[in-house]
Amino acid sequence: MTALKAALAARINPALFLAVLLLAFPTLSARADSEAELWEKLKIFTKVMAEVNDKFVERPKGDELVYGAIRGMLSALDPHSSFMTPEEMKDFEQETRGSFFGVGIEISQRDGLLIVVSPIEDTPAFRAGLKAGDHILKIDGRATKDMTLTEAVKLIRGARGTKVVFTVSREKTKSLHTISVTRARIPIRSVRSQMLEPGYAYLRIISFQGDTYDSVRAALKDFTGLKGLILDLRNDPGGLLDQSIKVSGLFLGRELVVETRGRLEEQNSRYVADTAMVLPADCPMVVLINEGSASASEIVAGALQDHQRALLVGAQSFGKGSVQTVLPMPDGSGLRLTTALYYTPSGRSIQAEGITPDIETPGRQSREGAIREKDLERHLAGANEKRGKKAAPQAPAPAEEEEDDLPDPDRPLSELPLAERLKYDPQLAKALTLLKENQVPNKFAARKRGG
Repeated sequence: MTALKAALAARINPALFLAVLLLAFPTLSARADSEAELWEKLKIFTKVMAEVNDKFVERPKGDELVYGAIRGMLSALDPHSSFMTPEEMKDFEQETRGSFFGVGIEISQRDGLLIVVSPIEDTPAFRAGLKAGDHILKIDGRATKDMTLTEAVKLIRGARGTKVVFTVSREKTKSLHTISVTRARIPIRSVRSQMLEPGYAYLRIISFQGDTYDSVRAALKDFTGLKGLILDLRNDPGGLLDQSIKVSGLFLGRELVVETRGRLEEQNSRYVADTAMVLPADCPMVVLINEGSASASEIVAGALQDHQRALLVGAQSFGKGSVQTVLPMPDGSGLRLTTALYYTPSGRSIQAEGITPDIETPGRQSREGAIREKDLERHLAGANEKRGKKAAPQAPAPAEEEEDDLPDPDRPLSELPLAERLKYDPQLAKALTLLKENQVPNKFAARKRGG
């Protein structure tokens, strides 16, 4: 082993060799299937690094080689593990504080193509017309085929007021669209609420941000004389785990919300809401979900369904049921690593499965050929999915109404007044009908009364 190190050190400059060792040594542990086999593979890795360093047509930079190697290693794992350079790590920390500038879309990858998982409501991307399921072919004229998510995010973000141009294709129409979006500050208003009709309230969570719990709690306290509540989680890409748990407590009280399970004991956790129930237990609820509902929104929907607190209406959710842990590195870079999976209170895996609504109802926000977690390359297999076998996308039924039936086709559906929106939103209309006709069973209330 010492001879190998000496030989390699003779061919690679010291700084680069040190970086290689920093990369390699954490892998050389008892957790490896075979240390000897691992060292054989490491010989190839370090030999390639040496050859590149010695013979590439231009002198490579050591940090670029090492960072590139790390990215390649993580890209072989799953769609959500990634590496962040020191600059990207700072951007990520800014994002968690909600002070970055961008367009407001959640993106992923399938077959080397960038996919819009969901445009976030009230953001420039949403208003410009980007839609869930859009394939991003170019960003500012640069082809995105095999582009990493980190590279794409870097191109999309920029200074406030500047423009970024997307070339996208849509499965439904097989057409190309060029969409110019002006960058703005993201965050967003995470909660909307109002009365649909006397006694029937509408609460929309756009994404789970740092203030979501406080906003939902305030909205619930403002509602009076409630006969039923509609919680809209459609196209909610998720967000902060702690907020999803606290929000769930507003409807459930101190109940189990979600479990995480990983390879290590420390990754196995049970999250019980520590917040008091605000919505009365005997107030019936309908939760709206669709293929754009992911991560934290799936946790809330799954918990409410398992505890029989709400009836779920809409389409199968996205299925992003994995936990990412961000690990800071000594040079200021960061490792975003998938370390566990989410399970609902009854033990159902969210990963690649998603949450199935109690009543499947096609809606305007559902898309033919919708992309879900199970369609992404290298996704972690769901509990009922055969490993290594890629599931074929399942297309939801097309919406009953066409977009050009809207009074103003250029105006997003969510911006219509709610009373008018009921005419064009079959899922919302279905939820209200179920509540008004007392077709929402509430076994949760009976269980609470029984102690």
